[in-house]
Amino acid sequence: MPCLVCVLLSCVAAGGARADSLKPLLERLDRFEAENRRLREEVDALAAERTERTGRSGRAASTAAPERPARSLGFVRFDSRFAHELLDPTARINRKQRLILERRNDGTLAPYTLHLQGAVTAFASYQKSNREDRFGYLMRHPTVANQVGDTVSEAAVHSAQLGLTGTVGDWLTGHAQMLFAPKQSFGSGTDTDLERNQVQVRRAYVLFGDLGRAPFHASVGKMAVPFGLTDTVSPFSASVVWHTFGALANGVTLGFAGERLSVSVAGVQGGAQFRAANTPVRGTAVPSRLNNLAVDASYRLETGPTGSFLLGASYLHGSAYCQGYPVAHFRPCLDNNPALDSYAKFVLGDFTFQAEIARTTRAWPGTFNPAISRFPASRVTSFEVGAKYRHYSARGPIDFSAAFGRFDAGPDGAPWERQDQLVLGAAWFPRPSAKLFAEYVRVDGFAPLNFISGGSVRSEQGEVIPNRTHSDRAARSNVFLVGVNLAF
Repeated sequence: MPCLVCVLLSCVAAGGARADSLKPLLERLDRFEAENRRLREEVDALAAERTERTGRSGRAASTAAPERPARSLGFVRFDSRFAHELLDPTARINRKQRLILERRNDGTLAPYTLHLQGAVTAFASYQKSNREDRFGYLMRHPTVANQVGDTVSEAAVHSAQLGLTGTVGDWLTGHAQMLFAPKQSFGSGTDTDLERNQVQVRRAYVLFGDLGRAPFHASVGKMAVPFGLTDTVSPFSASVVWHTFGALANGVTLGFAGERLSVSVAGVQGGAQFRAANTPVRGTAVPSRLNNLAVDASYRLETGPTGSFLLGASYLHGSAYCQGYPVAHFRPCLDNNPALDSYAKFVLGDFTFQAEIARTTRAWPGTFNPAISRFPASRVTSFEVGAKYRHYSARGPIDFSAAFGRFDAGPDGAPWERQDQLVLGAAWFPRPSAKLFAEYVRVDGFAPLNFISGGSVRSEQGEVIPNRTHSDRAARSNVFLVGVNLAF
């Protein structure tokens, strides 16, 4: 507008017009300015409304049940959308540190605040097997302490989580997460035994980093080891690769979080860690040395306004598959057994496709049973492929997914040769932090890690039968389940 005034003034001066002839023009310019301000306010209001409706996904969400905005009590904050992201056990499993840094960078986590998160997952299931006491479904420990007979059913809480995320200044963050999960606890007895009904500190670490200033970060504490993708497209059932290689351990992680390239290097405590990591320390499982290592590198490429392609690879110096016969959780190893992983994820509009494969570089000694010598020791391989489609409805988005995974631990014909899992799922999100889901799961094979090749089957007199194993490659089970996950 100022430029237009200058032009008009120049023209009038050149024509020798009197000064008072500018008055009608100036009045018209004032009206134009007022109209422009009004239109700009309307555009800003519409943009704010669109941002509120789309959230962080960039896609218009349902207007039936919008998420409540973040709430605060002084410096204590509550954000159910962030709680769902951070506590979700199906996505960004070993990338939560970067998620926290991103939320610090976009203002969700303000400096000098404490964010509280919570989540509860409840479900009901029905399972049928062609072998008594042989249910291979991996979302609960497959033992006779959990399933008896050829038909089982349940309605229970699968897990409850409580998280705390505190920020100090611009680059220092602390996070801790408590977990109650009796279905997957390593405690003894049934899932109502007090030992299995304990609340554990699942993750706890201090995170250093400010993505607004530099792409580097570091974290120290108990956290998921950066090995593989280990995510799943299924609404509830975890990836087979996560079940076999997803590690949780004490250590230190250094990371580079670029716009396209991401790299993480982790020094992991030795011994048998909390999950899926094990390197011997002077022939013991005592974690008194930082002698395990994990490296992950991935490259992300945007393929359009609604598309992306992620490609990555990982190395783990000491996997869980290093123990000799008979295999038992958390026992020491004679030597480490490294593992490699590669993965890809492709997002195209409302479709998501992903694939992952992980394999040890050496044979797992414990898969050789001297009493069944015709089956040699074998390397461990695990893979999963999956696809998901999101449908947007007036009552909230609905996901439809299919995933197939395999755990391969023995040669052809061995009772512990493999265990396959097919998951068909559907999930409805009436709110961004509420998920109602249903799954059908088909499990072929029964190969639990504990005593996988034998050593636990006993005679009526209580003696171990050396040439027998509870693994059964011919076992088949079908699972039907429904459930709900709420984050707050």
